[in-house]
This record gives sequence, structure tokens and C-alpha cells, in this order.
Amino acid sequence: MATETEFSFVALTRSARRHIRVFQIHQFLDRFAMGLTVAVVALALTDRGMDLLQISLLFGVYSLTTIAMELPFGGLADSIGRKPVFLTAVVASLISLALFLSTSDFYVLALSFAFIGFGRALRSGTLDAWFVETFKAAAPNVDVQPALAKAQSANAVGLALGAVLGGLLPDILGSVAESIGFSIYDVPYAASFGVMLGVFVFTVLAIVEKPRSMDPGALRQGFANVPFVIKDAGILALKHPALSVLLATLAFFLMATNPVEVIWPTHAKPMLDEGYANTVIGVVTATYFFSIAFGASLSPYISRIFKRQHAMTLAATFACLAGLQIALALQGNILGFVTVFVLYSVFLGVSETPASSILHRCVEDRQRSTMLSLRSLIQQLGAALGLLLAGTVAEIYSTPIAWIVGAVLLFIAVILSLVLVKQLAVEAYS
Repeated sequence: MATETEFSFVALTRSARRHIRVFQIHQFLDRFAMGLTVAVVALALTDRGMDLLQISLLFGVYSLTTIAMELPFGGLADSIGRKPVFLTAVVASLISLALFLSTSDFYVLALSFAFIGFGRALRSGTLDAWFVETFKAAAPNVDVQPALAKAQSANAVGLALGAVLGGLLPDILGSVAESIGFSIYDVPYAASFGVMLGVFVFTVLAIVEKPRSMDPGALRQGFANVPFVIKDAGILALKHPALSVLLATLAFFLMATNPVEVIWPTHAKPMLDEGYANTVIGVVTATYFFSIAFGASLSPYISRIFKRQHAMTLAATFACLAGLQIALALQGNILGFVTVFVLYSVFLGVSETPASSILHRCVEDRQRSTMLSLRSLIQQLGAALGLLLAGTVAEIYSTPIAWIVGAVLLFIAVILSLVLVKQLAVEAYS
């Protein structure tokens, strides 16, 4: 294998530089379209008459659809091409947005969320693979990681700016929307629909991929392989006790934290003046994304404090998150809430890489995809169960009580992380 040379944007060929710029623009637009709705989705559902349990059920539909579709569609892009699969994902997103804008009925909204999950399953890894393959052809033996980082930064900026604008639009144009019979929250959804149409056109015109022969059996085979993928992943986890403990830890982590990430706008909005509440929600959502990115960048330094014992880093991080989640539930004014929420988001970012490091350390290359599929499945199930539990508790008692119950789940994740520390130590000396 040839040694990879250090990345230098200036030294790249013109085609390689253009390839990076095209992908940056594409990722920015795609995430910008998503960001327009992410800050207001819970508020839009509340405005449509949904209670917290129904909101949780809708997000559960999204999670379960993603679970059901992600595994069978995993190899589809390799079979028929990345571009057509991504374009299908964009169409699914457009259908979802159109359904959302057209109704206040729970079951139609559930169909809209199912299409969101379908679109996510189709998007997963499609154009990322196209980007890496095309970059390697345009710049052989050049380190691709910095090029991916450029695209990921455009991704984050698009999501954050979309969140800000998505929160701003209801406050600016909400009265106009209401005057013609629409909800103020229909404005960011309509804007997202327009930008997503732009993503479709940009993909058609700017993303160049050699056409592949359509294999009609690819999708059928993908679904047929799902039970075997889950079986192989389950057997692999059982053979490695540390992996079983890690997956259980991540399930409890998502059960605790996902409800906070989904329903916090409905809890924070009553603390704000109605005239600028949505704008503040958008800004805080953007800050949330940047805080997670900042926390991820801190993770290697925090890991050094614990002498690169990643399970111990997870235990400490989850303990901090549990305390912060309780503190978040007790906040009664917006300044205190935002302060704690930003800290909470930073620790969410810190937690991202230690778990991945443990997983990749425990599996071989031939097992990696299988285990990543199982991890995705476990995390989505944990997120769905957590939302169902939190929605039920919030409806019976309150949102703060639901978050405090979630903090108990985080303490369980702390205990499991400490078990993982011992398990990894045993495996290291065996």
C-alpha cells in the first residue's frame, strides 16, 4: 500500500479542490434545510395540538422506521449507486415536509415522521462514500481525513445557521402566515421544503457519478439479510462481554438523554417573552450543536486525565450528565436553563468518542460493520423507549420529573461503565 501524503488544499489538483467545494456546498445546503425545522419541531407539534406523549410517540415512529430501514438499505447504495439513493432520500424528505404542512392529524403526522426515518436510512453513508471514492481518484495517496473535516464543518455550520433562521422565521413572518390561515411554525417548514428542492436540483446537476446497472434483487437481498446481520452481531456481542456491557450502557444513556434533546423547547418557551421566544429557541439550538462539537474536541484531553481509560472517561462523563440533567430540570428562569443546557451539551459531545474507541478496540475489521449496525440498532431502540417513558411521565407529572427519572437511568449507565472498566481490565490481562 502506498504511503498517504499530508493533506494540502493548495497543492491539490483543480478537480480535487472543486470536488471538496462541491461537497461542502452540498452538505451545507442539506443540513441547512434540516436545521430550519429542528429548532421548532416540538413547538410546531404542540401548536398542532399534540401533547408530550404524542410528541414522544411521533419521534418513536421516526426512530423505529430508521431501525427497520437502515440495515436493509445499508448496501443498496453500493449496488445501484450513491446518487440515485440520495435523491430518493431527498424525495422522502420532501414528502415528509409536505405531509407535515398539510395536517394536524396524529396519524398523518406519524406518516410524516416515518418518511423522515426512511430518508435518514437512505441518506446514511451515501454521498460520504461517493466523496471519499472520488477524492481518492482525483488525489491518489493523499490523506482524506482533512478533506472530510472540511465537509463536516460545512455540515455543522449549515445545521446551526438553519436552526437560527428556523427560530427567527416564526417571529418575523408568523403574523403573515396567520393572516393567510397558516401556523407561524409552517414558515420554517415551507422554507425547508424550498431549500430541499434546491438540494435535489444541486444533487442532479453537481454530483457526478458513473451510472451503475440497477440490480432489482439488491433491495430484496438487503431485507433478507437483516435477520442474519442482527444474529451475527448478537453472537459477536455475547462472545465479548465488554461489548455487551458497552451496548447496554449506551442504551441507558440514550434512554436518558434523548428526551431532553427532543422536548426541551416546549419546557423553555414558557420562560420567554412570546415576541422573541422562537428566535431564542433557534439560537439556543444552534449553540447546542456548537457545544456538542466543542465537547467532542475536548474529549481527547479529558481522556488523558483518566490515562486513556475510555470506560472510566464514560463513567465520569455520565455522572456529570446525570447531575446536569437534574440541575436542568430544576431551572425556573431562562438564563439558568441556557447556562446548564450549554454545559449539558458540552458533556454530550465529550461522551461521543470514548464509546466508539472502546467498540473499535474490541472488534476486528471483518466484524466492524456488523457491530456498528448493532450499536445503531440498540441506540435507536434506547432512544425510542426513553421518549415513550419520558412522554408518559411528563403527561402524568411534569417534564422536570421526566428528566429526573432520566437522570436515574444515567446513574445506571455510570454503574455499567464502572463494570466495563473491570471487564476491559480482565480482558487486557487474559
